[in-house]
Amino acid sequence: MTMSLPKILIVDDTRANLIAMRRLLADCGAELVEATSGNEALSLCLDQQFALILLDVNMPDMDGFEVAALLGEAEQLRDTPVIFVTAAYADDLNRMKGYRSGAVDYIAKPINDAILQSKVRVFLELHAARMQLQQTLEELSARNAQLQVEIGERQRVEATVRHQATHDMLTGLPNRVLFHDRLRAAMQRGDRDESRFALALIDIDGFKAINDTYGHPAGDALLQAISARLNHQVRSNDTVARLGGDEFALIFEDVGDLPPLMERCQQICDLLARPYPLNGPRGDFTAHVSASIGIALWNDHIHSDEALIQAADHALYQAKDNGKNGCVLAAQ
Repeated sequence: MTMSLPKILIVDDTRANLIAMRRLLADCGAELVEATSGNEALSLCLDQQFALILLDVNMPDMDGFEVAALLGEAEQLRDTPVIFVTAAYADDLNRMKGYRSGAVDYIAKPINDAILQSKVRVFLELHAARMQLQQTLEELSARNAQLQVEIGERQRVEATVRHQATHDMLTGLPNRVLFHDRLRAAMQRGDRDESRFALALIDIDGFKAINDTYGHPAGDALLQAISARLNHQVRSNDTVARLGGDEFALIFEDVGDLPPLMERCQQICDLLARPYPLNGPRGDFTAHVSASIGIALWNDHIHSDEALIQAADHALYQAKDNGKNGCVLAAQ
């Protein structure tokens, strides 16, 4: 990034002094701007940024002390260094007054060329360093903002990948991986808290006929509709998962008496057996399916998740053998 030339404001009510200053600073590497009064200097400072102000103390209407004090009151100007150029007020008391007004240095008249040029060079170097630091900070801020965007995008992608790894793409339900994690967690809670939970395996009766008759897009729409109905039947601490195809699983936490559990499963059976108005590639149609549910209760006789799943699976096949569209509890 190319930086423009710094600017120096020279304030003096005497034209000859301005010309002399311009000659002495012609090769200082800065753009020289002139003002012949305090009011003009203040106006220029509000419109432009200066690396340094060379300010004559003894001016009519508004002297250098007043100008410096007003500059210090403006937030955008108070960091601009001011060097008083004066033939008067050389005593210590007036020097202290100048410093309190905001001056950073004094140059006495008649002006020593080497002293003026040396001091100006020092303040221009300080200004260049300050501008470089400001540019670096702005670049760091911009890079930091860019990094925050990149981090946010990476976190979003990672969250999406994690979600896709543990959830069914079609229905959004937990998949087989997350189901097994939830099942093992339920087993650990059951052992720790001596609480009971139940596993229900669900198989959709008649799903293959829908797929064969209306096509896979219609079958997918049916699975999504079934998932939505199941989602409305579980509590916040329960789990409904799609294991694959038309197979679903429910984990019921904090199971108490068996009759309410069986009644709840029968309600799910009845709900899933209601008609499904759907839209398929060949137009609107109504799907009719049902569900067979096998239920297994976690207890002292079951010692692994495989054993619990096997028990629920046996109960599921018993439900199918009983004519489908019903619930069966595995033997205790």
